[in-house]
Amino acid sequence: MMEFLASVGCHFRVRLRAIWLWISLVFVLQYSKTALSDSNYLIGLGSYDITGPAADVNMMGYANTEQISSGIHFRLRARSFIVAEPQGKRAVFVNLDACMASQLVTIKVLERLKARYGNLYTEQNVAISGIHTHAGPGGYLQYVVYIVTSLGFVRQSFDVLVDGIEKSIVQAHENLQPGSIFVNKGELLDAGVNRSPSAYLNNPASERTKYKYDVDKEMTLIKFVDDQWGPVGSFNWFATHGTSMSRTNSLISGDNKGAAARFMEDWFEQNDIKSNELDTDGIPRRVSNIISSIRHNSHELLELAASFQSSPGKPATRTSSTARRVRNALRQADKPGFVSAFCQTNCGDVSPNVLGTFVLTLVFLVTSIIVPVVERMNYAMAEDRVIPMNLKVLVLSGRDNSI
Repeated sequence: MMEFLASVGCHFRVRLRAIWLWISLVFVLQYSKTALSDSNYLIGLGSYDITGPAADVNMMGYANTEQISSGIHFRLRARSFIVAEPQGKRAVFVNLDACMASQLVTIKVLERLKARYGNLYTEQNVAISGIHTHAGPGGYLQYVVYIVTSLGFVRQSFDVLVDGIEKSIVQAHENLQPGSIFVNKGELLDAGVNRSPSAYLNNPASERTKYKYDVDKEMTLIKFVDDQWGPVGSFNWFATHGTSMSRTNSLISGDNKGAAARFMEDWFEQNDIKSNELDTDGIPRRVSNIISSIRHNSHELLELAASFQSSPGKPATRTSSTARRVRNALRQADKPGFVSAFCQTNCGDVSPNVLGTFVLTLVFLVTSIIVPVVERMNYAMAEDRVIPMNLKVLVLSGRDNSI
């Protein structure tokens, strides 16, 4: 029973913390003003599953031999971003929902890319990074110290990373289109705390006076804007540990950064669905009850569009051209999905557990987490509103036990 409650508590903590990270990022994204380019680049984005073995594998991060995976909180992904100068240099950045990148994984990925593209992608222009979640499968690194708790090398963990990274880069390569890049930065408060504040005070006063806080609270974001489709992705760097899920958690999870990335991608997808309810002229249209899914039924839509013919003596107008509406729907079906990555940086002594030690009891769980969250979720859904930002006060979790 207590294991179930602990699992539920971890789920709520990571979800609430990720919501706060995601909401803050939306504001940073909306106000990304500084352009790095004016359609002088080709940009391509890709995303692929790297979840790996979901049972009986030791997790990477806490070095806890008893932390064995026994299910999935949510699936893990590799998200790739390619920027290329037309007829010139290019760079690849891959963000993994994993504790860290692996030299051996990188070597094998580069071998596969060389077989596909020759010397287009090499160790000189490919960077692979992990979000530092402590809730992903272990056993994929090449050094003994990192695979002791997993009792050695785990082929399944290794293979799924190599496959997923390669395929996400291939997706990004095939999606290269003219676009612009924007960068912005700003402070993100209440998302990280120094887990050793007393130790920090041992630094010389001259050192401490250089900084406003005892941890880095600045987020830097890069936004990718396709010339045809508009914003198609972003990634950001922010310093906080991936330890919202405690060392007793046994569910595979991308933790706070992985959850925030999913929330942001879902937010853009939902906004696309709402905007598609208006055609290109801003005229409201009905949602089809003939074909339920635009993305998965493009062939049926093409046949439907071909069947429409204008009647003699009656010109097709904006409001009567059903064929035009179907063509617009087909165009939207080709729009690439938004790719969002929350990347790791100098997380050092930064813990996401801003309210300190969390003790899970049945009474506390019901009165302080479940009831308030359900009430606010119901309120948000009833009013068709975004979840209020003051949900951040419910961010509760255990002490950061990572090294």
